[in-house]
Amino acid sequence: MSDEQERPDDTQVRSVNEIEESLEPVTLIEQSRVILRVGRMMLAAGTAAYRVKQAMAAVSHSLGVHEHSNHVSMTAISATSHRGKIFRTEVTENRSFAVNVDRLAHLDRMRRTLPERTSPQEVHRALDEIEGRGALYPGWVNSAVAGVACGAFAVLNGGVPWEVLIVFLAAMAGQQVRRTLAHRHFNTFGVTLVAAAVATALYAAGIALVGAVTSGPDLTIHAAGYISSVLFLLPGFALITGALDMAKNDVQSGIQRIVYATMLVMAAGVSVWAVSLVTSLETAPRVVEHASLGVDLLLWAVPSFLGVLGFALMFNSPWRLALTAAGIGGVANTARLWSVDAGLEIQAATTLACLLVGCLAALAARGGRFPVITLSVPAVLVMIPGVPAHEALVALNSGDYISAAAGMLEVSVIMVSIMVGLVAAKLVTDREWATGS
Repeated sequence: MSDEQERPDDTQVRSVNEIEESLEPVTLIEQSRVILRVGRMMLAAGTAAYRVKQAMAAVSHSLGVHEHSNHVSMTAISATSHRGKIFRTEVTENRSFAVNVDRLAHLDRMRRTLPERTSPQEVHRALDEIEGRGALYPGWVNSAVAGVACGAFAVLNGGVPWEVLIVFLAAMAGQQVRRTLAHRHFNTFGVTLVAAAVATALYAAGIALVGAVTSGPDLTIHAAGYISSVLFLLPGFALITGALDMAKNDVQSGIQRIVYATMLVMAAGVSVWAVSLVTSLETAPRVVEHASLGVDLLLWAVPSFLGVLGFALMFNSPWRLALTAAGIGGVANTARLWSVDAGLEIQAATTLACLLVGCLAALAARGGRFPVITLSVPAVLVMIPGVPAHEALVALNSGDYISAAAGMLEVSVIMVSIMVGLVAAKLVTDREWATGS
């Protein structure tokens, strides 16, 4: 028999495909596919697992799926959709760990405005429009706001003006390096190592350069400014969403996010430690002289506002959302610092401040203006003890285990306080959390 006779023609292939498709639940397959796409986009935008589940459930209901269940981790989603006696199970992977607040806000708005009944084609069309939205700001703006956030941290950590300026420039350069390498799909941990090394090396070089041209200021490389230059690398979204997932009993996703965030912190800490080996680093706490209460409040409020604003814009937040988050964070962190200065234990002050953040975020998000998480996470990032965390890692790498243990304990207590405050706020403001549904 010749090859031409053995090979089926196009008509036969089409006939076989048509027969196979006629035996498949094509409608359910289309519904399952678009539900999974919604979940994948939500997960890739950086939100918590419980929000991903909420969005997938809303879409499945609007599509008329009889029953839907899913399992969401940080890196994958498996979902099963039922229609009568038939079902469809699909799995997808997530390899994007960036945060895109603008996309997250639009996906949340789509979820809330779904009609009672819709079709997979209409959902795909909406998702195509959301996916087609580019970054709100050019790359240099993203790098600049990272510098602003780190400069604000430097002020809160007692940095003097010339230190703050050098922190701004070093962090801006480090963020630009991180963006460049990330867009070329380099390994995340390697990118973090390089970006931290660039930022800290430039900070040390900047201090040395100032020392070469002037003898005015004290040019000791102080740990507060040095470590503030890499705080743009704080995986705040992963830490906070991981804690929220844990509180929502999404244990696997929560553990994955917290471990991922911890690994990023350790990667940055290795570079911080390595560069510190060739610099003279002053680690003694910076003594800050107190002025009047009004001046102190101003020195706490303005950097807190700018720090949250910088982080929010770095996460591609629209201006109105970023300013709202900055206002919430500025008020809450100022109250926290004032309480600590007045003698309240830092863990109690942090818990109360995060409770305030959660309540204010829920109030500002009423009516679906913003997703609550896009307001609360940037607002609490200035409360994450980045300096003690990195100092603990440097101490650990240097063999100073007592200082390392003390620093890690301090960081752990404050992180638990943040989680408790945010979860308490969710219980107060979100009926779904209070009822456990």
